[in-house]
Amino acid sequence: VWGGAVGGLWSCPVCCPAQPAKLLSAPRNRLEGKVLETVGVFEAPKQHGKYETGQLFLHSVFGYRGIVLFPWQARLYDRDVASPVTEKSENVAGHGSKEVKGKTHTYYQVLIDARDCPHISQRSQTEAVTFLANHDDSRALYAIPGLDYVSHEDILPYSSTDQVPIQHELFERFLMYDQTKVPPFVARDTLCAWQEKNHPWLELSDVHRETTENIRVTVIPFYMGMREAQNSHVYWWRYCIRLENLDSEVVQLRERHWRIFSLSGTLETVRGRGVVGREPVLSKEQPAFQYSSHVSLQASSGHMWGTFRFERPDGSHFDVRIPPFSLESNKDEKTPPSGLHW
Repeated sequence: VWGGAVGGLWSCPVCCPAQPAKLLSAPRNRLEGKVLETVGVFEAPKQHGKYETGQLFLHSVFGYRGIVLFPWQARLYDRDVASPVTEKSENVAGHGSKEVKGKTHTYYQVLIDARDCPHISQRSQTEAVTFLANHDDSRALYAIPGLDYVSHEDILPYSSTDQVPIQHELFERFLMYDQTKVPPFVARDTLCAWQEKNHPWLELSDVHRETTENIRVTVIPFYMGMREAQNSHVYWWRYCIRLENLDSEVVQLRERHWRIFSLSGTLETVRGRGVVGREPVLSKEQPAFQYSSHVSLQASSGHMWGTFRFERPDGSHFDVRIPPFSLESNKDEKTPPSGLHW
């Protein structure tokens, strides 16, 4: 099977479990060399339990190599699945939405191999995890390149004998090699300190999912913090959206239509072409697109919902629902996020 995103070959251990599957990658000079080199050996995906810190993996959708830093336990609100049992239910202001039951689901904070970033940049932002800067400029943001959130089912685990199998500026700062451990990469104190200090702004808590005409939209909101601007408080959120085409028909995203409600009583409508300056095409070969954006309110909470308009090859259009999601702030926040400082 050709792993198009990173330009490598891999055979799936789920489809071909009889023998260890090697993960292969093209050499640096692709034009002159055609010999593939072994990156690692696939392991069977975990059906139960969580992956540990230091687990190497291939992303099953975007194809990049990565490594697990630590897990998050999220509540998944899936409007495509009726679930009678839950810890919590949600009905966002009743805007044409049904009550949805939340189910616990595991996601992982991961590092993306820098060598693969150029090959996935058209389908997934590699600087999607952003923070508010540490000063009073309420509009100043900065990003940590190569940091991502990955769902448990998107992990294709593999092992490697390379002591530095992932190229990322934080790899050796966060992890160290220990051949007595499985996996053989363990967390340094700096990773534990960084996770603890940035927990309120990194934590993934709620995930929202809905499918319309075989286009699945997944939304993950993150609270970023509060800043003062012109004698008022401004609350910031980041939201990550993944669009997936579950059909074989090629479609293209043309427009977005958002409704943003603030607890202060305001309702804002936002319309525009595409998303983040792009109008992505979702095909059988490249079925997914992922991006992040931001929203600010002059209230400590609110919610968002809306639609994406897609175009079919024959020129007809259809609207895909964006699942409504809450924007909640951390009431007990005491200090601004510290990013890479500890």
